[in-house]
Amino acid sequence: MDPSQVQLPPMKDLTSENITENVHAINSLCKDPRTKFLFERLVVHLHDFARETRLTTPEWETAIKFLTQVGQISSDVRQEFILLSDVLGLSLLVDSINHPKPPSSTEGTVLGPFHTHEAENLKNGDLISQDPNGEPLLVVCSVKDTNGRPVAGAKIDVWETDSQGFYDVQHADRTGADGRAVLKSDEEGNFYFKAIVPVPYPIPSDGPVGQLLKQLHRHPYRPSHMHFMFEKPGFDHLITYDNPPYPAQLSYLKHSIVME
Repeated sequence: MDPSQVQLPPMKDLTSENITENVHAINSLCKDPRTKFLFERLVVHLHDFARETRLTTPEWETAIKFLTQVGQISSDVRQEFILLSDVLGLSLLVDSINHPKPPSSTEGTVLGPFHTHEAENLKNGDLISQDPNGEPLLVVCSVKDTNGRPVAGAKIDVWETDSQGFYDVQHADRTGADGRAVLKSDEEGNFYFKAIVPVPYPIPSDGPVGQLLKQLHRHPYRPSHMHFMFEKPGFDHLITYDNPPYPAQLSYLKHSIVME
């Protein structure tokens, strides 16, 4: 943008007290109201945080270095920023704000960093995991609306780890998708498939988010679970998961999902 084509608003000599006001003024040229509002509130809270905590230059530099490392380790199959958002509770908060659920429907959750679009379309009763070391599991589910009526033809995306707690994308030598599939609910709203019993597993802790957890004295483990994502025109998009009892001593899992 040519600076000569921009009519800048009046600016004050910067001080720690008026810098927030100056940033608001320079950002006020934004033409999109929503973007302008978001950055206005972001600047307010960032500046208030720095003032409240008396943020030091070394602390600020540490934060910049940390965020740089988060970006550097991220890839198409590893979203470290999503992982950071998850451990800070931001992902779930944003999801709950954008997808509020009535009391009669299944509670939603976040997508997580290991969902992919590589899953094969399988039929009810098919096996989704090729891990020979996993404990066999039959998953039987029903999809209903908030009035208890079956939801037929819902697209169901499912994914889980192997018996060692790793998703397929975490294996460098993988030859294709495993532990994941896309199914459809039948005319009675049912779907079922063969899998393996989910196991507890650690989130990737070899990167900057893992170092952050150590600094906060937090362990990296997640409880055993299986992911589900439901889609059908006319219904709210639903992402959820099921936690079997721990330790997982079961060979049959039955669950009912309610879409609004």
